[in-house]
Amino acid sequence: MDTAQAAETAIKAFETELQVEVLGPRKMITLYSGDTELFSISETVVTGWLLIILLFIFIKWLTSDLKVVPTTKRQVLAEWFVTFFNNLVRENMGEKMMHFTPYIASLFTFALTGALVSVFGFRSMTVDINCTGTWAAITFVMITYYKIKSNGVGGYLKGFTEPVAIITPINILSEIATPVSMALRMFGNMSSGMIISAVIYGFLTVLSNVVYNALNLQLEALNYFHVFQVGVPAVLSIYFDFFSGVIQSYVFISLTMAYVKDAAGGED
Repeated sequence: MDTAQAAETAIKAFETELQVEVLGPRKMITLYSGDTELFSISETVVTGWLLIILLFIFIKWLTSDLKVVPTTKRQVLAEWFVTFFNNLVRENMGEKMMHFTPYIASLFTFALTGALVSVFGFRSMTVDINCTGTWAAITFVMITYYKIKSNGVGGYLKGFTEPVAIITPINILSEIATPVSMALRMFGNMSSGMIISAVIYGFLTVLSNVVYNALNLQLEALNYFHVFQVGVPAVLSIYFDFFSGVIQSYVFISLTMAYVKDAAGGED
């Protein structure tokens, strides 16, 4: 086969093999009654519970045998973590809203670790709209609670008719848009990173195979080693998994603090 034919064959192989499929979370546990599915647990839920257990063990270790004056690096780290979130909530929500610190710290930690599990080969929790939607729904419940607490049920309902009653449907849609936008913002950003990484990863796999075919390399080991993937996935992971995960988790808790603070009104 001459060079032109080899190149043509390589291009056809490239066009045929470059197919990347991105699916939703798998069902890890499913209960059936005959042929009817009764109940299923997705890998997002399984990953979430694994994270909860690991974080619980890590935090118990981090906060064990505490002293008045820190004598270990783990106590210094624990105190820095608590101080950071105390200051963050104080600056963004005010002194009277400091009771939100444990929730904000937990939300950030869970969101961040849920995003970073993809570094270890797991599917990121934040690319499941059910996960980010649940966090956004919790924030929406708190927003509604503080609005009713500050204005009463009547004042809360009256707020939908202001400044004029005719825009009530728009105000209702605006209220609903808050949790929807929060859920979609994190889900969209993290999902786009996963899809881009998958496409590039697939492209590099096919490109490696095309080169192997063009060079007429038939080694069995080359089916498991794709030269163009060396180093590239690691660089992508630094941005799409780590950097983007940190940013999106911080944005999520920032919006939570801002919305709840605004709903609380006179709480400060």
